[in-house]
Amino acid sequence: MPRVGLIVNDGKDLALHTAEAIESRLKAAGYDVLRVSSAGGMVGFANPDQHLRTLGYAACVPASFRTDLELAVVLGGDGTVLSAARQTAPIGVPILTINTGHLGFLAEAYLPELDQALDRVIAGDWTVEERTMLVVSVMRGEQRRWEVLCLNEMALHREPLTSMCHFEIAIGRHAPVDIAADGVILSTPTGSTAYALSAGGPVITPDCPVLQLTPIAPHSLASRALVFSDREPVTVFPATPERLMMVVDGSAGCYVWPEDRVLIRRSDHAVRFVRLANQEFFQVLRNKLGWGLPHVAKPGNGLG
Repeated sequence: MPRVGLIVNDGKDLALHTAEAIESRLKAAGYDVLRVSSAGGMVGFANPDQHLRTLGYAACVPASFRTDLELAVVLGGDGTVLSAARQTAPIGVPILTINTGHLGFLAEAYLPELDQALDRVIAGDWTVEERTMLVVSVMRGEQRRWEVLCLNEMALHREPLTSMCHFEIAIGRHAPVDIAADGVILSTPTGSTAYALSAGGPVITPDCPVLQLTPIAPHSLASRALVFSDREPVTVFPATPERLMMVVDGSAGCYVWPEDRVLIRRSDHAVRFVRLANQEFFQVLRNKLGWGLPHVAKPGNGLG
């Protein structure tokens, strides 16, 4: 019997109701459905007064999920998709993202298209697009104090965010650089349309094998976003006496102390998105973010 996962944001009534309908439909088609909560991929924020999360990133994979799953259907918004990526990437299971949230930038289908999407799944009429993920580790000496998979970005800053500090950043074999800013963002091409975009970074198409370093409010006209090969590991040393806050994908993080360093490297495991149609990235940018819309002059006000 073929097996399919179902990852649900069980904090949303709409996602729960939709999950019941999907489970019934797939079981009727002969599938064994393994349902789990997306909360398993939401690592959360480490409490500095407790022992940090030293488990490897594969700890987010549900106990019932194995590599023989054909795919996993994900119900929720973009935050749920980020969690589901951590739950599936280490075992290579593709995910079909059905949006029950708001923007749905990472969604493949929406609720009005649900029946057609399930028809395609049952018929096996789908392809897979792989997106780069990162492994983000907080190291103290040779000890790994915290680790998580990242699809969008890692952001490191002081609390409060409006306090400038210094970061020494080593990218692969290149000489370290010093950046004075409120914080720094290290993002994938997928994350280039998220926090990095708001901080002034460029949009990067998903097929580019690169990473992006973007300073947050840099204290120099020369400090701008840098794009470089994703084969280069990145190490960030906090060059400031105060603790910093690291946030990964907006839903996970921990404190980083002066004696720590943050190691970011491309993961061996990509997140695998189920595609029901050929996605045109520029069209997604246009529809979701308004990129490339034609300029329309405002009506005259009768002056001049």
